[in-house]
Amino acid sequence: MKYRTILLFGAPGSGKGTQGKILGAIPGWFHCSCGEVFRSLRPDSELGRTFLQYSSKGELVPDEFTVTLWRDFIGKSIAAGRFHPETDTLVLDGLPRNLHQSQILSDTLEVVTMIYLVCRDMDKLVARLQRRALHENRLDDANLDTIRRRFATYERETQPVLDFYGKKLVRRVNATRPPIAVQLSILKLIQRL
Repeated sequence: MKYRTILLFGAPGSGKGTQGKILGAIPGWFHCSCGEVFRSLRPDSELGRTFLQYSSKGELVPDEFTVTLWRDFIGKSIAAGRFHPETDTLVLDGLPRNLHQSQILSDTLEVVTMIYLVCRDMDKLVARLQRRALHENRLDDANLDTIRRRFATYERETQPVLDFYGKKLVRRVNATRPPIAVQLSILKLIQRL
């Protein structure tokens, strides 16, 4: 069974998590943040150490590890009754992050649209990440060199993912506005689905 899915896509700090949490609070919608799944790992576990090894350098965790961890989380969410794939729409943020992950997940996700949160103001994104680092104790958001590497990785991996899903599915939303304005734009887009 493929999961009916809306992908939230954008640079680090563009607001994917914020928007996903709001959508996930709507009945019939289930939000999954791959970043939160990773950060919920115990740092002294083998999986937690692997995540820290990559994220602390601003690098992506290897694809197979990422997809396996995500599949495990989804399976547990279904078993616990939090996600009902027959009726719920999956709001996925932070996955897929590159073309290979998109290809791996093509047999699992029925992507109905991709909401691309666009923010061309890098200074604004950096400020958001550093503020988040303080409030959420996010090591991957604290160091400016790590942030720059994350942006470089994101830029390098972005276009192939957008191309994979195609212009028909990609909807661009200006993410430089306040979160409520961004949310209204997203709701207008998904209301048409």
